[in-house]
Amino acid sequence: MSKKDEARQILSLLKMPAAQQSDVCCYTLLAMCGVEENSEWSSAANEWIRIHDVIRFTEKAYGTAYAENSRETFRKQAMHHFREAALIEDNGQATNSPNYRYRITSEALALLKKYGCDGWTSALKSFLARHKALVELYASNKRMTKMPVQIDGKEILFSTGAHNRLQKLVLEEFAPRFAPFSKCLYVGDTGDRGLHKDVATLESLGFSITLHDKMPDIVLYREDKNWLYFIEAVTSVGPMDAKRIIEIEAMTKKVRAGKIFVTAFPTLKAFKSFADSLAWETEAWIAEMPDHMVHMDGDRFLGPR
Repeated sequence: MSKKDEARQILSLLKMPAAQQSDVCCYTLLAMCGVEENSEWSSAANEWIRIHDVIRFTEKAYGTAYAENSRETFRKQAMHHFREAALIEDNGQATNSPNYRYRITSEALALLKKYGCDGWTSALKSFLARHKALVELYASNKRMTKMPVQIDGKEILFSTGAHNRLQKLVLEEFAPRFAPFSKCLYVGDTGDRGLHKDVATLESLGFSITLHDKMPDIVLYREDKNWLYFIEAVTSVGPMDAKRIIEIEAMTKKVRAGKIFVTAFPTLKAFKSFADSLAWETEAWIAEMPDHMVHMDGDRFLGPR
């Protein structure tokens, strides 16, 4: 039996769904363990690796090439489900961070090292008996690395990272001061562009919600004034420049509510580095000075044009 077939058998015995027994998932398991065709499972390891490393390992060790743009396929088909099943864990970094890594959990590694040995059957039985507890344990660990924020009475968990810390401040500090009584209609996450979305309200306002790169980071709606706030949280890229205004205007042609464009910055230093690229008649908010706003010219302060 080939190592790919052995990996498929392991995933089947672990009761993974049929979709998670695909070639992509088999190669992912082999790469995560560092097991090549002529290796023994007893040599399996659990080094921290990236999806890029999985793709490179698969090509080098098994002669099967996947394009770099297939990383999302590996993430959705394998990594997400393996993590939910407590087979792997991540290092708690933001998913768009170059330091984001995955590894086989220590419990899963101990099991996999016994595949093909006399103790495999009893080890598998023991792992499956403990599986629910392990899933809960790793889910709890994952939760501890995230940042909770309340949105309309519901707790949302942001992944870690500077960008999401700023988004959290926008919702907790900016909104009560400058968008009182507003409702969060949309907010993305570095790992989930559609983390929270109120599709019904967005559609009632004439907004056709799509989850692509042109979406602003946060959309707030203040019903008493019929104002929409389009907010970009900027730590390194993406301020409300003229190009962003045009893109958002194109997406919201049918929206009749007043539109306010805001760029949020973590510090005054960050604001200064982007000040010359901000579009006129937009607003800037600086988290370290939360009680103040910077208005980029125009005849009205903090209102739709």
